[in-house]
Amino acid sequence: MLKFIIKRLINLIPTLFIVAAIVFIITRMIPGDPASVLLGPQASASDVHRLREQLGLNDSVFVQFIKYLNDLIHFNLGQSFAYKQPVLTLILERFPNTLILTFCAFFIALLVSIPAGVIAATRKGSWMDYLFTVTSLFGISIPVFWLGLMLVLLFSVTLGWLPATGMASSGDGALAFITHLILPSVTLSTIPMANFSRITRASMLEVMNQDYITAAKAKGVSHFFVVMKHGFKNALTPILTVAGMEVSSLLGGAVLTETIFSWPGMGQLIVEAINKRDYIVVQGSVIFLAVLYVLINLAVDILYKVVNPKISYDTKGGK
Repeated sequence: MLKFIIKRLINLIPTLFIVAAIVFIITRMIPGDPASVLLGPQASASDVHRLREQLGLNDSVFVQFIKYLNDLIHFNLGQSFAYKQPVLTLILERFPNTLILTFCAFFIALLVSIPAGVIAATRKGSWMDYLFTVTSLFGISIPVFWLGLMLVLLFSVTLGWLPATGMASSGDGALAFITHLILPSVTLSTIPMANFSRITRASMLEVMNQDYITAAKAKGVSHFFVVMKHGFKNALTPILTVAGMEVSSLLGGAVLTETIFSWPGMGQLIVEAINKRDYIVVQGSVIFLAVLYVLINLAVDILYKVVNPKISYDTKGGK
């Protein structure tokens, strides 16, 4: 296990290098000059040139990339052009908000999809099975931005039940905080909810056809005990795989949801940085999310061993 963890952490280095190179190239392809955007349309050419020199933008792309890698090696995500703050400070200010939104969406997805997948598998071919299957396909197919706008139109504009945008502060009270959280959380949970439901159903169907399930039923074990003790426990491994991927996807995929609902998280920070041509913030945010992605997947692999001790992490065997 320890060798496996060390190997995965070492593999993090080339992964981050590739991510850093890709995001560096993509940010430099964004139209517009950061110095011109910061100074505004009334700035003179000499002022723009002076600011570009201060920001290091007059250096060649290769020199900028080497400086960028050197900062990463020293765990420095750089200084924001627009905000005049360290990128890490900006991330630490916004990331808790993204974390709250992500785990609320994740909780909603699990709360609805896992029971739905189990019920669909144990009642294969019934109207409930067809209902859950169609709903899952709908959840995967529907665009997140469209769903978010429709929820705002229905519950905020038409009914007036929930606030449309923003995040309530702690001084506004728990109720205000929760009401502001409902619409973005439900919107963000749609795709993982559909994925969890499909994977749970497929995994449960495979497990429920095993011989030991038939043997347990023949012994007179109650249906609930067979499903939850023997069925669901052994169907957890693929669900854990999807869970790790979905948490990572939610963290990185909250950009649209946070933009629609003006939720002050990492997604909105990245969008604001792109609009301001703040390359450093975009690069640092993507690297931060990439590290989280790898660490979450590592945590899921470790959970495999807890759920199923038969899984081997023999590095010599390529596992």
